[in-house]
Amino acid sequence: MSGLEPRLHEGEYAFVSLGPDAPWDGLEPVATVREPEGWTLVVPREQAAARGLEPLWQGAWITLAATTSLDCVGLTARFAQALALEGIACNVVAGAFHDHLFVPSERAAAALVVLRTLAP
Repeated sequence: MSGLEPRLHEGEYAFVSLGPDAPWDGLEPVATVREPEGWTLVVPREQAAARGLEPLWQGAWITLAATTSLDCVGLTARFAQALALEGIACNVVAGAFHDHLFVPSERAAAALVVLRTLAP
């Protein structure tokens, strides 16, 4: 957990759903997931609004600046449990180099405090 360094990105991010063949014109997703029902995209809230897309959920984006490994055992469980104990919802996306956490915007400051207590 050393070097965790949670960093809050500016703005709010929306989880939106698009059909399997829907165009992404004007959208610059920070994360995507393909499911049988279509695409889940995480985009800046303003982009979703500009396209008339109703957010399924929206919140703040925190990146754990520590370089993490995709085969690391227990990291997600540790920060997820710490956030859960404080009643903070967390949607996690693992990138090749960093973990990305999406938390309710109104709880972003509290989430940063919790995450900073996890690093030695």
